[in-house]
Amino acid sequence: MIIVLKPNQKQEVIDQFVQKLTSRYDVKVNTWVGTQSTVLGLIGDTVSIDSEYIEAQDFVESVKRVQEPYKKANRKFHPEDTVITLPGGQRIGGGGLALIAGPCSVESEEQICFVAEKVKESGASFLRGGAFKPRTSPYSFQGMQGEGLRLLSEAKRRTGLPIVTEIMSIDHLPLFEDVDVVQVGARNMQNFELLKELGKIRKPILLKRGLANTIEELLMSAEYIMAGGNEQVILCERGIRTYETITRNTLDISAVPVLKRLTHLPVVVDPSHASGLNWLIEPLALAAAAVSADGLIIEVHNDPSHALCDGAQSITPAQFDVLAGKVRAVSSLVQTL
Repeated sequence: MIIVLKPNQKQEVIDQFVQKLTSRYDVKVNTWVGTQSTVLGLIGDTVSIDSEYIEAQDFVESVKRVQEPYKKANRKFHPEDTVITLPGGQRIGGGGLALIAGPCSVESEEQICFVAEKVKESGASFLRGGAFKPRTSPYSFQGMQGEGLRLLSEAKRRTGLPIVTEIMSIDHLPLFEDVDVVQVGARNMQNFELLKELGKIRKPILLKRGLANTIEELLMSAEYIMAGGNEQVILCERGIRTYETITRNTLDISAVPVLKRLTHLPVVVDPSHASGLNWLIEPLALAAAAVSADGLIIEVHNDPSHALCDGAQSITPAQFDVLAGKVRAVSSLVQTL
């Protein structure tokens, strides 16, 4: 249930009303204070609440019952966009286009530091790189793991770029102290025990949509994290599995405006995993910018043909430099319309 209060209510009145609701009913109340109004989001068993009685209070503007199972991620509870801001000032959400770039996997200190320096020069504000790699085959390169995290930290020290990297197990959490944005991959989108633990930490979580998951299932996974107390969630559309075989996955570009309508959380797009083909990354990235995605996460490798992981869907630093200019231009144009 959502209760919208009339403008300019005294905090004392709001606090007394919230206290009355929580003491009388089995609900939790989230308070969102906007520029025009204050919204109270009631989470729990609201069936017994008399909405007509609530609406009759002289300080209440309106009352709405929310049917969707996701509450904290729901834009109805939080009308304005959430903006994820890191200590260094890097932002995702609230306008603009954040660029997250780097190799699929960390392979050496020379490689990750070189790519980090190049993508920063081209305007990337975050460094992506895999230390732990979930692979379909157990015989494929599994990442440098702890050593990979150390090398990411070295690249961060040299460039100042915050680290975005994937976690695969709750047991790895102690290793992620220097990681700025923890990524949950598509295969772990419904690893609910992992999501619960990530709800207890105070780092932004980049949550990728599963290969065969609906938008509502993605939002429910976000809800697991947010219900634990961590509301810094970034949603990522990375392509879904369809009957098409030419591309690795099928980018659901419509998911971006749908998610931005349903939720206040930032939405980024991964055109690298969506296509699996480096020549498709640019048009898909431009499409994402055109539908107002909040960011792009792109695989950039100094030598894609010799990459240990996903070289076919990686672009070179020079190609990223061209792409970055184009997507920024599209994003700026869309914001002026």
